[in-house]
Amino acid sequence: MGSSESEVRALLESRADAQQSKDIDRLMSFYSADIVYYDVVPPLRFTGTGEVRRNFVRWFDGYEGPVSLETHESTVVVSGDVAFANMLHLDSGERRGGLRQSIWVRETVCLRRSNGSWSIVHEHVSIPIDPTSLRVWFASEKDQPA
Repeated sequence: MGSSESEVRALLESRADAQQSKDIDRLMSFYSADIVYYDVVPPLRFTGTGEVRRNFVRWFDGYEGPVSLETHESTVVVSGDVAFANMLHLDSGERRGGLRQSIWVRETVCLRRSNGSWSIVHEHVSIPIDPTSLRVWFASEKDQPA
């Protein structure tokens, strides 16, 4: 693993830690000012750190306590000052109203290095659906057939 790949992996691990502890200021430090973020909730496209911050605060507010994110199958590719990563997260925790359902989340992250520092410039999050019902897929195993 090259040093650039190690740097990107370290950034993503720190970002996941900030997400789990709901540390919004630390979390936002990983994003560029011109971030474009696609999420599974309306309005689906968030641009700039102000919109992305509000979206993360909305996500955090949906949990009674910390967010649990188990990262699986992480891949990082770096070329020069550009990198991308994709991974699966098992998102769980106690949501407001007592819901404790875990959900698989797919994520792609694009990063750019500027002045020696990496920042996230694009992120895309999606959730799998059951194609027969068009409802969120709450599979217990990530590779369970639909």
